[in-house]
Amino acid sequence: MLTIGELGRATETGVETIRYYERIGLLPRPSRTGGNYRAYGEADLGRLSFIRRARALGFPLDRVRALLSLSDDRGRDCATIDLLAREHLAEVERKIADLAALRRELAAMIDSCGGGTVAQCRIVEALGPARRD
Repeated sequence: MLTIGELGRATETGVETIRYYERIGLLPRPSRTGGNYRAYGEADLGRLSFIRRARALGFPLDRVRALLSLSDDRGRDCATIDLLAREHLAEVERKIADLAALRRELAAMIDSCGGGTVAQCRIVEALGPARRD
């Protein structure tokens, strides 16, 4: 059995985060020791590791909950899990495209700066309100 601190260290998860996952139902409420300490087992360690990895990959909590629910039925077809992963990948690819556009815009602003004074700064001008002629 693991204490909450040991579980946290084993999964690099803060104690408050573990408690939060318990409150929202991602982790089951653990059994308690005679001294009323939380006692976690290997299944809890595996489940929290799964949650942490899914979060590290950017899955939002509602998707993590769905993935956990689907993964609990080991004999189930994995098509739904595959669909969730593909949808998330598409979202990640959209974010990457948005970031690439942002990068180009920032680079263009920086390239337009010829030095000089702040009054002449093209970056400050680009960040300011749009001119109305």
